[in-house]
Amino acid sequence: MSRERAEIIESADCGNSPKNAFVQTIAIALETGEADPESFAPTVTWDTSATDRIEGRTALIEALEARAMPTKVVIEHAISHGRVGTATGETIMANGHRRRFSHVLTFTNNKATTVATLKSFS
Repeated sequence: MSRERAEIIESADCGNSPKNAFVQTIAIALETGEADPESFAPTVTWDTSATDRIEGRTALIEALEARAMPTKVVIEHAISHGRVGTATGETIMANGHRRRFSHVLTFTNNKATTVATLKSFS
């Protein structure tokens, strides 16, 4: 099944920072459901609420693939420092529903090439 791609408005925070750009890429993946599995550690955890946790790369990718594709994702900020990054923005669905989000990422190393943990707020 082919899904129509969302319009993506990127943050200005990523210009000269590969780490910030990776944070943005992960935020877009979390919002659109289109992710590179290799961006996540095999043991990744994703806290999607105060009580819900997804554990493991396979479960995370399955959860992402089940998400409805938004019509638009706006990344307001995508920043990183050391082994931590965060992205904030807004997702707009086909029915007009708007949802603000914030994703906090912890990387497996200071190079920020793989995500170890995620905490999402909306």
